[in-house]
Amino acid sequence: MTYYQGDIVKIDGLGKHHFVITSKNAFIQALGVFHVSPLLLEYTDGPLHIPVIGKNGTKGTVICEQLKIIDPAVRAVNKTDSLKYQDIMNISDAIQGMFEYD
Repeated sequence: MTYYQGDIVKIDGLGKHHFVITSKNAFIQALGVFHVSPLLLEYTDGPLHIPVIGKNGTKGTVICEQLKIIDPAVRAVNKTDSLKYQDIMNISDAIQGMFEYD
């Protein structure tokens, strides 16, 4: 299966939560792995907590500071939904902001 930035996935071994793929598509294609952040229900919005609704209705708040790297060759990953481009941009901006210079 091919995965893309903004895909909403479930990952075996990581509970019932959904995750959002946050890595750039070029990174995913080059390395075959990707970063994810959890998508949680009933979580307070904030600068690093971005509320989203997937194209198929999956709702939650992306917890941008909790990045994990996933190798889909090792863990079973199932795509369930995807985000609109505006949501992908907001999440990417929040994550990038964690690593910018002061």
